[in-house]
Amino acid sequence: MAKDRQAASGKVEEALEAREVLGAALRRAGIQLPALDFRPVGGGVDVYGLVSLGECSAPVARELASVIAKGAGR
Repeated sequence: MAKDRQAASGKVEEALEAREVLGAALRRAGIQLPALDFRPVGGGVDVYGLVSLGECSAPVARELASVIAKGAGR
């Protein structure tokens, strides 16, 4: 049971860290997603986390698409 809790905790920590890494990368690219957030999903030992990108304006979405395209080499 403790091992299951540790695994669930690790999944939550992974999502929180991913949110921070993504937010930092977006800021370096000059993009801010105001609703970038973490959402816990599940319950008990089956809990894990999702990184929610939230909503953004059309200009921010276009800038994000441009940065992704440049990073993909297109």
